[in-house]
Amino acid sequence: MGKITLEGLEFFAFHGYYDEEQRIGNKYGVDITIESSLDKAGADDRLSETIDYEDLYKIIREEMGKPSRLLENIGGRIMDAVFTNFPLITFIEISISKFNPPIGGICKRAVVTLSSARTD
Repeated sequence: MGKITLEGLEFFAFHGYYDEEQRIGNKYGVDITIESSLDKAGADDRLSETIDYEDLYKIIREEMGKPSRLLENIGGRIMDAVFTNFPLITFIEISISKFNPPIGGICKRAVVTLSSARTD
């Protein structure tokens, strides 16, 4: 078993609880760690035996492009899509960050972290 992590992915997207947030957009960050068997890839040195970072990024980018009110919703959708597209992944942990959230004070980022194990 092994882990693959993509850190510091950044997107400009139109998420937020308030309608204004969905109109003007904001900067978001994503960190994701997946667990999968990496033994074959380590032995064979073949991309087809592991999780392709580019494909993982494309899934995240696609889900980030769909407006949501809550970071929890975005994270859940990303996890569902990743599990669907990568049957060998057994566990996902994802953090979604909203930069400068509108909370009435200074806050660099609001972060929601979710994790899930494959159930099927």
